[in-house]
Amino acid sequence: MTEPLPELSRLGIGKVLDELLPEFPDLTITKIRYLESEGLLEPERTSSGYRKFSFGDVERLRFILRQQRDKFWPLGHIRQVLDDMDRGVVPDTEQGSTTRVPHLSLAGDGLPTAETFAESSSNARLSRDDLLESAAIDSATLDAIEEHGLIQRRPSQTYYDGEALQVAALVGQFAELGLEPRHLRMFRAAADREVALFEQVVTPRARRLDKDAAEQTVSALAALSVRLQAVLVRSRLRG
Repeated sequence: MTEPLPELSRLGIGKVLDELLPEFPDLTITKIRYLESEGLLEPERTSSGYRKFSFGDVERLRFILRQQRDKFWPLGHIRQVLDDMDRGVVPDTEQGSTTRVPHLSLAGDGLPTAETFAESSSNARLSRDDLLESAAIDSATLDAIEEHGLIQRRPSQTYYDGEALQVAALVGQFAELGLEPRHLRMFRAAADREVALFEQVVTPRARRLDKDAAEQTVSALAALSVRLQAVLVRSRLRG
């Protein structure tokens, strides 16, 4: 007996991606599958195992992506809101209990400037649970992040700051795409080498004579470094 043709209102995952890419240009099939694995989506499956998304599934996915992009909601809060909606309960769309991931200030071309490195997000004070919720990662991921030195705290430091939150959220996004914290140690090592190089250029004497000018120079060097890295990676990808 042949399998019945799918309804025209059902879309495969590739068509769903095509539908949403104009609004979410960074969306990937891997991301959609990850959200499904987290229980936020439940598309139908054919007898052959292919996903088939209804109009409601697509709009649910659009809602999830908008909350992540526009409100910086972690997946745990999105899941709770969706559960409330599924039960017919008017959800609490205000998320006062979760700290937003700080944004880097970037230039119009999307790359950092000296001001990006002059600003600081270290004033926040988060508990471990706060960090896990805000960064949308699990406890094992945070353990691995700290084990591999991507987040470092002083021995007596009991809280996490805003920069730790930024790192944790970025590592969580890497994990969604298949790279674990242990794969990212190279970024920490590269950052350490770059900072050491910049400190050689801006000598201790220069720092003592004009601290503000020295800090501006280091920030400018850091911005140029990241810009060069972005161009080099893009060149290698295209080559």
